[in-house]
Amino acid sequence: MSFHWQSMKSLLKLGVMSAPDRDQQEWRIQVAERDIGLAAKAIILAVVFYFLYWSNWTDVRTAAQRAVQYGFLGYLALNIGAAFVLFGMRQVAFAVVQRTVFAIAAADGAFLGALIVISGGLKSSLFWLYPLLILRNCVSLGAALPQIALNLMMCAFYATAVLVEASLMGAERMALLAADDNGEPASPLGGFPVPLGPFLLRIALLLAVMTWCYGLQLVLDRQRRRVEEQNELALRREQLQLSSRLAAEIAHQLKNPLAIINNASYTLQRTVKEGKTITQQIQIIREEVERSDRLITQLMGYAKLADGCIERLDVREELEKAILQVFPPAVKYEIQIHRDYADALPSLLAQQNHVSEVFVNVLQNAREAMNGRGQVRIGATHGENHAIVVTIADDGPGIAPEHLERIFEPYFTTREKGSGLGLAIVKHNLELYGGRVRAESELGKGTRFILEFPAKTLMRLRK
Repeated sequence: MSFHWQSMKSLLKLGVMSAPDRDQQEWRIQVAERDIGLAAKAIILAVVFYFLYWSNWTDVRTAAQRAVQYGFLGYLALNIGAAFVLFGMRQVAFAVVQRTVFAIAAADGAFLGALIVISGGLKSSLFWLYPLLILRNCVSLGAALPQIALNLMMCAFYATAVLVEASLMGAERMALLAADDNGEPASPLGGFPVPLGPFLLRIALLLAVMTWCYGLQLVLDRQRRRVEEQNELALRREQLQLSSRLAAEIAHQLKNPLAIINNASYTLQRTVKEGKTITQQIQIIREEVERSDRLITQLMGYAKLADGCIERLDVREELEKAILQVFPPAVKYEIQIHRDYADALPSLLAQQNHVSEVFVNVLQNAREAMNGRGQVRIGATHGENHAIVVTIADDGPGIAPEHLERIFEPYFTTREKGSGLGLAIVKHNLELYGGRVRAESELGKGTRFILEFPAKTLMRLRK
């Protein structure tokens, strides 16, 4: 059962189109709805106003036409309000703009259905405006769910309009159109009020247009994401190579003189047999050189001087590997791990050792803060713009407010044996990929680290 459910989720994921970036959505709404849509809508409203109030273009009962005339006034007011929102879309919350576009598109479909009711129902040539509305909805609404819901509403509006028009014709007109040779009303379609074949054919056509538009967008979306992923991989490889070359050059320039000094002091110490003070000073020199060498070695790791390749990583797998490394079952720490991972998390594009260092260092920090006893809560969820947000919280003693802002500084530590590079490496690794880290803590209530891995920050750095 679990396998079938996972397979079903994988198939659904393949058929779901990712929403465009906010900038792209704003551009699509601006072009389709404001720049082109408002001008076209003004012409259409003027034409409809003429035919509704000054022309006798309908032959259906007057009550239906009058109802549409009254409805047109409300529809006109709704369009005027939407126009104000679109003209001022830079000063309005983007969520309000999106809801306005959805609402006005739904109103367009509903009012077109009302016009079909008074213009012949199934015979009305206004039907051909519905495929155009579906195409317009696909352009204006980038998110999959609102787009599909709105286009299904278009199909429902047309079907309802045809059925309402058929019922309004009345029994007398139906008898004239469908009477048999004996003058009795015929029901060749099992009592269905309209010819079933043409009706289903038009509904199928609308569904086909909707499916074709969505499928085309899905193909283009897959291609766009593939290109972005390839560009991102190339950018990250280039950035890592530049960082590695710089770190290698600095390390080479520093380690060689230190090695020479170390060798010289060792030789001097063996040569000088007398002068205790001199011997002690030379020993100090050696100790300081060794200490400097250790620091440089740590800095090389901090600068990410490591061979490796960019690969696609599963966040949940990397978290589990880090948990096993920091809390091996054989040690039997008195620590409870609580996991909360969201489904369908996107992959990370990074070097595996960089991501591992981030998780391991934060988890080690939590273990040491709790002295091997307590609870750790680990979560992974979706962030904005395809980002992944990982949270790691412990119930340790917490961090003092005056230290909280400095914990990510290199060599800052409050522990007697700490190097002060663990959390600095976490920050550096995340920033290397355009991410960020922050900590929330309160004395006596533990500490919570929020790690964000954005998907497209490096793309923006190149613009």
